[in-house]
Amino acid sequence: MTQRNHPRDERLREDPPPATPLLAGGPPLARRASAASLRLGPSDPPRSLGWSRGTNSRGKVGRPGYDLDAVLLAAAQTFTERGYDGTSMDDLARVLGLSKSALYHHVAGKEQLLQLATDRALDGLTAVVAEAVAHDGPAVDRLELLVRRSVDVLVAELPFVTLLLRVRGNTATERGAIRRRREIDHAVAELVAKAVADGDLRADVEPQLTARLLFGMVNSLVEWYRPARSGSDAAELADAVCAIAFAGLRRS
Repeated sequence: MTQRNHPRDERLREDPPPATPLLAGGPPLARRASAASLRLGPSDPPRSLGWSRGTNSRGKVGRPGYDLDAVLLAAAQTFTERGYDGTSMDDLARVLGLSKSALYHHVAGKEQLLQLATDRALDGLTAVVAEAVAHDGPAVDRLELLVRRSVDVLVAELPFVTLLLRVRGNTATERGAIRRRREIDHAVAELVAKAVADGDLRADVEPQLTARLLFGMVNSLVEWYRPARSGSDAAELADAVCAIAFAGLRRS
């Protein structure tokens, strides 16, 4: 007898891939991104992470389900709106229209969702730092490239970058995300210091402070940028940020 799915069966359709481990320690930042990941940009399609929307375990088309991108997007938005500590798996299940047991069948819990969501932002940002560090040319040009590509990632992964900037270190996953953010900050400060040493950036501001101010401007985009309402695309945003920032930073 052919087994029929219950009409209320809301299960996610595929088993998920293993969770990506946090990159604590390990090789230098510039070596961590693959060549393919260096091409991440706002025009790239969403990354497929192993769950197929609307297919059952035999690969046949069935009722619409949730792929990992959709689950992570809902988790990121809910964590940002309610706070990670204020969000339960029951809340996430209600947002997705799933049972809590369906979520637990595919993820260990909300901390795994937090890790996957923050990794989504951090992997993109780490890749553009690696791209800038490896790029030929003066340090100041590599720094401007880094800023431009960071804006690209912010626009492409806006909900995940927004969540990343909200973490406060209350869990192991949050502390791991903060460690990775600090690695990025350190790499940016090194580029600033090289550009100052080359005589291309003003030397009267400490490089670490310059790096924080520069990326404070980039990060502030999450507070107001909304693709549907802003009227600006990633390239226009990057042009504006670089025009304002580097006009004041470059030595005349």
